[in-house]
Amino acid sequence: MKKILLSVLLMGSMTLSAQTGVSKITIHADQGKNVINKEIYGQFAEHLGTCIYGGIWVGENSPIPNTKGYRNDVLNALKELQIPVLRWPGGCFADEYHWMDGIGPREKRSTISNNNWGGVIEDNSFGTNEFFNLCEMLGCEPYLSGNVGSGTVEELAKWIEYITSAGNSPMANLRRQNGREKPWKLKYLGVGNESWGCGGNMTPDYYSDLYRRYSTYCRDYDGNRLFKIASGASDYDYHWTETLMKNVGDRMQGISLHYYTVKGWNGSKGSATKFDKSDYLWTMGKCLEIEDVVKKHIAIMDKYDPKNRVGLMVDEWGTWWDQEPGSHSALYQQNSLRDAFVAALTLNIFNKYTERVKMANIAQIVNVLQAMILTDGPKMVLTPTYYVFDMYKVHMGATNLPLDIQCDSLVSNNKKFAAISASASKDAKGLIHITLANVDPDKEQKIDIDLANLKIKSVSGTILTAKTIDAYNTFDNPKAVVPEAFTGAKVIKSGLSVTVPAKAIISLELM
Repeated sequence: MKKILLSVLLMGSMTLSAQTGVSKITIHADQGKNVINKEIYGQFAEHLGTCIYGGIWVGENSPIPNTKGYRNDVLNALKELQIPVLRWPGGCFADEYHWMDGIGPREKRSTISNNNWGGVIEDNSFGTNEFFNLCEMLGCEPYLSGNVGSGTVEELAKWIEYITSAGNSPMANLRRQNGREKPWKLKYLGVGNESWGCGGNMTPDYYSDLYRRYSTYCRDYDGNRLFKIASGASDYDYHWTETLMKNVGDRMQGISLHYYTVKGWNGSKGSATKFDKSDYLWTMGKCLEIEDVVKKHIAIMDKYDPKNRVGLMVDEWGTWWDQEPGSHSALYQQNSLRDAFVAALTLNIFNKYTERVKMANIAQIVNVLQAMILTDGPKMVLTPTYYVFDMYKVHMGATNLPLDIQCDSLVSNNKKFAAISASASKDAKGLIHITLANVDPDKEQKIDIDLANLKIKSVSGTILTAKTIDAYNTFDNPKAVVPEAFTGAKVIKSGLSVTVPAKAIISLELM
């Protein structure tokens, strides 16, 4: 019996005639050609608030159960997600981080002030060795964000040597002295971060020259091959991308892009949990704008790189709300079903443009912004966004399948967007996965899914939803928003008929 896995997310582009009342998705299973880069499902961990200290790292002497200092509950939850890549140490922190402060015996490491995030004093107990060991434990690629803003060329060059050299060199021997005989593998290297802002307030022309200089001395050692990523634009700054592609396009393998679903950078950004329907619809419209932003940056890249050598790396994205009242950790925010929809819709868009989008890193992994996991001392809870990533991981490394959607529209600020979004893929075993979400907060959606000539005998599934769009998980009530069994799909002659409740994300399995 042939088995087809289906994870379905609803949000379309055309409007059906009101006479039918049924939306339609047509999946072109024979037209897939681009593999969905698994790194699109990447994560980001910055020295910010309690992301690292208390979120990932508690130290070997902590009463919180841990493995060599990494808290077990978080470690196990991240392993379940099969995260493909982890970016570190920033963010803005990266361009003030001097890596030699974080190596050697922990009791001898110097403390530093985290001037970007509240002047918190850090003891540097989590440094290079701890990060690369974590990546090995998770089975993910490390993505290192190098210090260009306040660091030197020599400093960055020696860091690469420390990490990747197998020779009898000073930095390789220093690594051995610190307990690591074999070099680590490092593929992804970010040459600076937000160089237009916290990474140095540079012009694109000035940064272009710096990139050329710094990247020259970041060498490949002993079979390690660096994938060098230039510090790219913030959302709508197309001039930055144009300048870098023109000046250094042939010297980089990737260029970053940052896009946050945020109301603005001055004043209140709004509550993560206290919002109304109009706030929710605004959020959906704002997060969907990333498709137009991605398309415009890709058009510039196509102009200078028609052979698609340079990848677009969306290495910071997600929601940004006001810090949770009463919390003492910078940028700590709750995570509701609304955030889960931002994750679902955004990942659908990245899947669609996987030919050029080679990586994405949601901000951030634990206790900061749109986190997968929240912790408070020994307590841990998984967020609705975590469950979206868990449902969507079936797309990693699979072939993207084109699809057409006909559905109703929703309106926010006089802008229309589709009530349904979908993403489909075919994996190496020939299994098809579709991720589905109904964005409409009030109305269920009846959807016919045309699967062409695929023969299906039965369907089962799970659903992620809640009684209200502002529902979220807490340490006392960790199951307010969790996946449950779904029975609203049935096999019909052309494929599937699915009735999706309002504000729901669905995953289906077909047999």
